[in-house]
Amino acid sequence: MSTTGTTDHEAAGPWGARDGREAAGRLLRAATRSGAHLVAEAAALVQGWAVLADPIAGAVYSTPASAAADGVHAAAAPQEHPYCVQLPAAGAILVLAPAPTTPAEHTGHVAATTAALLEVRGQRAAELRGEQMRLHTTLIRLLLAGHTSVVTETLGRNTATATETPGRDTTATTGTGTGTGTGTGSLCGNRLTHVTVYRLAGADIPAAHQVLWRAVRPSLDPYADACTLLGRLDGELVVAELHHGGDDGRVLRLVSRVSERHRLLAGMAGPLPLAEMPTAHSGAAAARHSATPDRRIVPADAVGSSRLAPLLPTVPYARWAQSVLRPLAPAHRHLLLVWLRTGSKPRAAAALGLSAGTVRARIRELARLLGADLEDATAQAHLLLALRAPGPDEGGNAALPPGPPGPDRLEALPDGLLDTEAVRSWAYGLVGGLEPHLRIALACWLRHHARTAPAAAELHVHRTTLTSWLGRCAEHLAQNLADATVRAELHLALRATRNGPDDPAALPRRGGRTYRRL
Repeated sequence: MSTTGTTDHEAAGPWGARDGREAAGRLLRAATRSGAHLVAEAAALVQGWAVLADPIAGAVYSTPASAAADGVHAAAAPQEHPYCVQLPAAGAILVLAPAPTTPAEHTGHVAATTAALLEVRGQRAAELRGEQMRLHTTLIRLLLAGHTSVVTETLGRNTATATETPGRDTTATTGTGTGTGTGTGSLCGNRLTHVTVYRLAGADIPAAHQVLWRAVRPSLDPYADACTLLGRLDGELVVAELHHGGDDGRVLRLVSRVSERHRLLAGMAGPLPLAEMPTAHSGAAAARHSATPDRRIVPADAVGSSRLAPLLPTVPYARWAQSVLRPLAPAHRHLLLVWLRTGSKPRAAAALGLSAGTVRARIRELARLLGADLEDATAQAHLLLALRAPGPDEGGNAALPPGPPGPDRLEALPDGLLDTEAVRSWAYGLVGGLEPHLRIALACWLRHHARTAPAAAELHVHRTTLTSWLGRCAEHLAQNLADATVRAELHLALRATRNGPDDPAALPRRGGRTYRRL
């Protein structure tokens, strides 16, 4: 017979309803603090370890931290971990590994209660997510407008609020958790000096935004030296990681996974000082235009990187570039570089946040300053080559010997710049094996700025035929012809290896509009 206030079920066996109520109370109190405290309390109750594993982010919460890898592996391959209890929770998997002496009923009760509380926290976070996303987008726009101090002060205040407010997870204010796990207001206000920017485009941006939003939430090992902002601007997903100059690659790995999963193309730029956020933003867009399904995320410093530039004689190359670019301010050079890397004025306008008409007007003015026809394919290739040249403080070019009197011209390279054995070897290695008709077609297409219709009309072949030939060129050259910087190098390589004019009139033919191979 049971005593007063105690049922037979409670008295019989090592675990009963009283234990269940006590465990539920402890878990509920932990849930009012944060998801991390909730998972830590669950681990303590089962006298083992607990991990909340996300398919993109990996271990969201882990107690102890050393159990994170085991928890992720158990969530991915449950059959290999039969001793673990696994339950879906808030879009992730809760994994509990109890001690051998912990009753199975107790473990099951703790797992079910923890999963339910994580779902409640997830629903609450979803209710706040729209407001948080709008805040992130606003902060990104402020950074692009140059209001860096306003952003860092806002992040500092929000971080302090999240840290000091009882019952609120530190991710509820910034939505990222990076830099909010154990920090204070001064953490984000004073230590965020640099930014790395990612720009993603594709058909599945809304879903990718939700997934990435969840993926950048913190674990028990806080990333106290960074804050991540996510926003959708003009149909793109923009990720801005603010840090103190060192990028640990965590956000890059997450962006790479999301890009693969949702078939997005992405560009990244940085780390750069916060004041150069607009430069990083446009550089990331230029890099994205070089991304392909085989390489979905491209760094900005890889766009326009040339195998040709290191082969050029340093002194005449740098002297010519400095002379040609002398009339241009740094902002002018950046605009031209983005235009040449993206391959079109509308794309450059989108990358720079300007109207297409403004970009066209500025390029016309810069053409006047340079005294060159910037619509000419050769002039564009030479301009990109000049913009790639090492600056006055790079490569020992601080004091170059004086060149010939008068300014150098963009259309004419210095004598001997491309006429070296190293350059000829590079050029023949790149385009030397092309068949004559493919070489002529490629050269004509490049002169027409990669526009198929006018090139086909000049070649007197059908557009489908030219498209087929260009596909064969890309396959033979193992180059991405959609990349504007690749096209500029091919143009220079064709000119360096030209024995005669690559004239469409010299296209090998055999009656009518067909051709014959030589």
